[in-house]
Amino acid sequence: MQRFKVPTREEVSTNNQAIFDNLKNKLGFVPNIYAAMGHSDNALSNYLQFSGGATSFSKKEKEVIDLAISEVNGCSYCQAAHTAIAKMNGFTEAQTIELRKGTASWDTKLDVLAKISKSIAETRGNVSEDVKQKFYDAGYTQANLVDLVIAAGIINITNTFHNLTEVEIDFPEAPKIA
Repeated sequence: MQRFKVPTREEVSTNNQAIFDNLKNKLGFVPNIYAAMGHSDNALSNYLQFSGGATSFSKKEKEVIDLAISEVNGCSYCQAAHTAIAKMNGFTEAQTIELRKGTASWDTKLDVLAKISKSIAETRGNVSEDVKQKFYDAGYTQANLVDLVIAAGIINITNTFHNLTEVEIDFPEAPKIA
């Protein structure tokens, strides 16, 4: 199969060129997953607006969600990207591996978040009452549950997009796990 082409700045619309410039200034480069969304005149700006919205989760909690769901969905791009981002947010390599498995043995609250995130992906949202109750018992609220659904939707978009397009991974590869 032919790999999905990652367009250059010159190959995208004027609006997307401005987004590419902003990403390059902010991140130092335009990640391939974003650049590939540039084929559409609207998808990249829509995605970035959606994914950059406010949430009740901390940056670390967001990475817990993204790593657990990306592993279930088998998205090697997001596993690589979010392993790198998680490390920038204070997680160790070993912790990122554990989060991808859906647990966090070193932190009770993050463990619950990893487990419910994994369950959301595995069951397409049909999470057991026990898992939901543990989420609330850990101190999370109904507002957090709403934000978790949004976070799961965001990472599912990039997981699906990469799994469909197989855009070249431009982050250090995440370790394989059993």
